[in-house]
Amino acid sequence: MEYGAQPSYFAAYWLLWLIIYVYISFCLMTIANKTGTANAWLAWIPIANIYLMCKVAGKPGWWLILFLIPIVNIIISIIVWMKISEARKKPGWLGILMIVPFVNLIIPGILAFAD
Repeated sequence: MEYGAQPSYFAAYWLLWLIIYVYISFCLMTIANKTGTANAWLAWIPIANIYLMCKVAGKPGWWLILFLIPIVNIIISIIVWMKISEARKKPGWLGILMIVPFVNLIIPGILAFAD
C-alpha cells in the first residue's frame, strides 16, 4: 500500500453508517406518521430529528437543547424514548433498552413496524 492510500475499511465504515442512518430515519418517520405527529419528514434532517422525537414523545421542543448537554443527554434520551414507546402503546421499558448497544438498532424497528 502506498503512502496516503486509504484502506477499504474507510468506505465500508461510511456505507455502514449511511445504512444505519437511513434505517433509523425511516423508523422515526414511520413512528411519527403512526402517532399523527406533524412534519414526519424532519426525521431525515440531523438535529431536526431530535426535535421530532421530542414532539412524538409529547415533550416541548426546547428539550432539544438538553440533548446537547453531556451526561444529561443520556437521561433525556431515555425519557424521550420511553415516551415514544408509550405513544406507540408499547411498554415504556423499551426506551431504557436504547442505551444497550446493538439492541438500540432493533427497538426503533419494533416501535415503527409492530402493531
